[in-house]
Amino acid sequence: MSKKYFSQVPDFQYVSRLPNASISEYIKVKNLFKRGKLKEDIAADATLFTKYKVKGDDRPDNVASEVYGDANLDWLVMLCNNVVNLQSEWPLLQAEYDRYLIDKYGSYENLNSIHHYETIEIKNQMGVVLVPEGLTVESDYSITYFDWVDEKEITQTNIVTPITNEDYENKLDDEKRNILLLKPRYLNVVKEDLTDLMTYKKGSTEYVSKTLKKAENIRLYS
Repeated sequence: MSKKYFSQVPDFQYVSRLPNASISEYIKVKNLFKRGKLKEDIAADATLFTKYKVKGDDRPDNVASEVYGDANLDWLVMLCNNVVNLQSEWPLLQAEYDRYLIDKYGSYENLNSIHHYETIEIKNQMGVVLVPEGLTVESDYSITYFDWVDEKEITQTNIVTPITNEDYENKLDDEKRNILLLKPRYLNVVKEDLTDLMTYKKGSTEYVSKTLKKAENIRLYS
């Protein structure tokens, strides 16, 4: 099994500012400025990825376990989809989602209120799409066009469908379920890239080791 993401993030020591700290005391923390990312040539190549639909209450670690056989590769699932905030960028657990709906709309009754209207697909007699499905429009939206088969102008009304608050939220949540995943055969390349990215290089005065940097203590010279 792979190392967990944060165990690979290098450390940084900075001078303590705690009230009772001595002038030479340091605190070691994870360097959160070191953030994993896919290399541009990999991220830009669609052939390296496959489509995946998140099921039920699955978290990134569940997806990683199913696809890669390694739950610790949850960071890769998130990187592939630029997910930083799970709360807003990943499908909510069902119980959390239900609470979110009530918190936002106040009651189950309000979930059935109209959020907006969308078009249904309209084609002419030759099969040409005149109005695509899913455009957000006003409730009285209509279309007028010339029918070349019957050689007359036609006006169509009643071509919208109401979208409730619940429909709207369900669609947004469902869109988050459609993700891309790196194909398993390219795992080693990305793992090596992450290791290289998280490794400190010699040449800086702050360098201590491949996994540690230490800030200069200017308090000792003041």
